[in-house]
Amino acid sequence: MHTIEFVTIEVDDVAEAEAFYAAAFDVSDRVRVRGAQEPSSGFRQFTLSLVVSQPATVRNVIDSATVAGATVLKSPAKSLWGYGGIVQAPDGTIWTVASSSKKVAGPATREIDEFVLQLGVTDVTASRQFYADRGFTVSKSYGRKYVELETGTVALTLNNRAALAKTAGIPADGNGSHRLSIGSTAGDFADPDGFIWKAPAG
Repeated sequence: MHTIEFVTIEVDDVAEAEAFYAAAFDVSDRVRVRGAQEPSSGFRQFTLSLVVSQPATVRNVIDSATVAGATVLKSPAKSLWGYGGIVQAPDGTIWTVASSSKKVAGPATREIDEFVLQLGVTDVTASRQFYADRGFTVSKSYGRKYVELETGTVALTLNNRAALAKTAGIPADGNGSHRLSIGSTAGDFADPDGFIWKAPAG
């Protein structure tokens, strides 16, 4: 099984981004930043999702990110599937913080149960086949709408691009660099939507 060890977010100001992520989220083992000036506008075709245990922790993490400089795109609230909110980091990356539970079960923490990279792709079926052909294990598949892959430390989902943008609360239009690279045991390649995968150094 191929795994994703971390993601690298490309930013204009490395020091600022490192300070933000240190204050906002406890995910330093799975998120790296590096300087880059690649042009990018609009939706970058991905979001990062933090799954936590309960609503109080959702609010705590959203509050920490907001104090650190994030912009709230969707305030924490109940939904059919649970409880969650969405913020955008100063570097432009969109983060979802969610829990399947709708009830507070104890004091808020900053503990992250699952870290998910959600790719917004043009053709979910074609992308699913591309990754399967490269040796990735598909754990769930819902036709042309949604696919989950088994990728270890960083979970991976393939989503319809327009649907993912709608969930994030922003227009689906965008072009230029994704400003993201994916550190994985699968090696070096680019997928059909232009996401860059790199083998971890060493």
